[in-house]
Amino acid sequence: MTKISILASDAPDAAAAAAELRARYGEVPASEADVIVALGGDGLMLQALHEYLSTGKPIYGMNRGSVGFLMNDYRPDALLERIAEAKRETIHPLKMTVLTEEGRTVTARAINEVSLLRQSYQVAKLRITIDGHVRLEELSCDGVLVATPAGSTAYNLSAHGPIIPIAAPLLALTPISPFRPRRWRGALLPNTAMVSIEVLEPEKRPVNAVADHIEFKSVLRVDIAEDRECSCFILFDPDHSWDERILAEQFRY
Repeated sequence: MTKISILASDAPDAAAAAAELRARYGEVPASEADVIVALGGDGLMLQALHEYLSTGKPIYGMNRGSVGFLMNDYRPDALLERIAEAKRETIHPLKMTVLTEEGRTVTARAINEVSLLRQSYQVAKLRITIDGHVRLEELSCDGVLVATPAGSTAYNLSAHGPIIPIAAPLLALTPISPFRPRRWRGALLPNTAMVSIEVLEPEKRPVNAVADHIEFKSVLRVDIAEDRECSCFILFDPDHSWDERILAEQFRY
């Protein structure tokens, strides 16, 4: 029998759902669970994926939040049967390595995206290098981000970046409000690429770097690459697959 541990957001609907599921199916500590059941929205799913990164424990989410793009529909019936039949997707996070203005090197991981954002009213100026080759000598913008397929429907989509199917070996490099070159709309990169972004004029035009919810201020350089040594797992109902939702999202108007 599948042993579950339940993680719920603070929302009343999520708390009520957690109480119902615990009463019907029981619960074990997360360390003893086969599957983590996450109740909330996409923010909670992102939290769960970070919390159980590289533990081998898959996350089965049910929507008790607002958007719920990463969640299955909430139905309390036949939960264990749904988990047994669910499709498992593997996500490799991005590893962000940051050089700060103090000369420190720090790292963080992102399930959705790594973003560089201007810190002040001054436009950011960035130099973009891919696998050691300078591809954009100077980008004037509000920022730029590198998104995984999992994150391609989040901030990346809001910045007019491409939606990427979950199994595609690609990353999205997307500018945020580009000023010069005005017509540059970003690039699709192989997931083996090393993206290096250097902040130009950092004292005059300070930039912050963010990996999902982890932020470093006043950075000088950021290196971004997929971390194949780390993985997390997410479970979807067969009739509610991530591939189908990504496909449907591309035909919204």
